[in-house]
Amino acid sequence: MPYVITWFQNEGTSEVRKNLRPIHLDHIIKNSHRIIASGGLFSDDGENYNGGLVILDTDAKQDAVDFIESDPFFINGIFSSYTINRWKKAIFDYQRISI
Repeated sequence: MPYVITWFQNEGTSEVRKNLRPIHLDHIIKNSHRIIASGGLFSDDGENYNGGLVILDTDAKQDAVDFIESDPFFINGIFSSYTINRWKKAIFDYQRISI
């Protein structure tokens, strides 16, 4: 059963985040074979990044911890805390999934 990982950007890290974004995306792309979904979280106006979400296809929570703690955004303090929760899909790609 996959894990959902969420985090929120630390104050005052916007410029560093912009510089690290290509390295962060490389980390995501290298792991795309394990990622069900991934993307940024934004303010209501859709203009200001404030965090991120990844649904990682793994059965081991430690894999999710290792994945997020090896992210360049985490390593460089763009976010310092995160949540990891089990996820069970009920609707996926606009379709009801059998539960």
